[in-house]
Amino acid sequence: MRAVWYEAYGERPRLREVPPPVCPVDGVVIEVRATGLCRSDWHAWRGHEQVTLPHIPGHEFAGVVSTVGHSVRYWSPGDRATAPFVLGCGVCDYCRAGDAQVCPDQRQPGFTGPGSFAEQVVVERADFNLVALPGRLDFVTAASLGCRFATAFRALTTHGKVGPGDWVAVFGCGGVGLSAVMIATALGARVVAVDTSSAALSRAAALGAAEVVNASTQKPVAATVVGLTDCGAHVSIDAIGSATTAVAAVNSLRPRGRHVQVGLLHGTDATPALPMDLVIAHELELYGSHGMAAREYPAMLKLVASGALRPDRLIGSVIGLDGAPDALAGMDRPGADGIVVIAP
Repeated sequence: MRAVWYEAYGERPRLREVPPPVCPVDGVVIEVRATGLCRSDWHAWRGHEQVTLPHIPGHEFAGVVSTVGHSVRYWSPGDRATAPFVLGCGVCDYCRAGDAQVCPDQRQPGFTGPGSFAEQVVVERADFNLVALPGRLDFVTAASLGCRFATAFRALTTHGKVGPGDWVAVFGCGGVGLSAVMIATALGARVVAVDTSSAALSRAAALGAAEVVNASTQKPVAATVVGLTDCGAHVSIDAIGSATTAVAAVNSLRPRGRHVQVGLLHGTDATPALPMDLVIAHELELYGSHGMAAREYPAMLKLVASGALRPDRLIGSVIGLDGAPDALAGMDRPGADGIVVIAP
């Protein structure tokens, strides 16, 4: 099969022929119809996330089941499906409690094993991890749900507990940030979108942001957000992943506010100097959010099917597999306008 492949961190990826995957006894092989290009893929390619080399990236995908393992009970060839980027074991205490996203024995296509920048990808423990796609949901839109959109959905609903009238400050208007803007708005919240890009802020406003803050010119950013939200946001999300944005997001909260860290923090940014004095004095809540388990997908898919959520509006371009190497390497530069989806 054709797949995007790199043999060293930072080396330009190549499109090449590789052996097709072997179907595990408890898993399935998916014919990939669409797969999202995510900044997490770039982090792995750059070596910020360790993967086994050579490596096939890709973790946001949708497609059709082609091969089924002998012990799989609930899936058949031809089924339309997607999966979370974290695949739980299905038997540990965390998985049994519904928290597969923190399973100690988790698998991650595109990180712990070959990913979906290919014509086929394996999903292990399929009965526990696969998610059926509604018939009216196209593959390109479904692929955009797998990491950024689902992560933002759980961050806002489970951790942020966002409700009508709440102020939500979203720091970073890339894929996950714009997803958060759309979802928070659909939940009835008022959103302040923060970014350094005027184009990204315009897109956030088009998706429902009530206020936008250009972090390049409107300083100090946290104080600006506090002023716009009448004493601070109820919920803040760092959708970028830097010490600067994490600290600013926490400082933008009102008393009893909730911060959710979604963006990955690497290197020296991994241990930001958060204002713990403020956390104590204002009784703030701090959460990390790492994807969403398969069992939580139906609630999100119901809102997508109803039209309340329109993830298709987040898609900027659809490219072929042959364009994926340049697109991945191109993430060294400022982001594209909207989510890039690869259609093998």
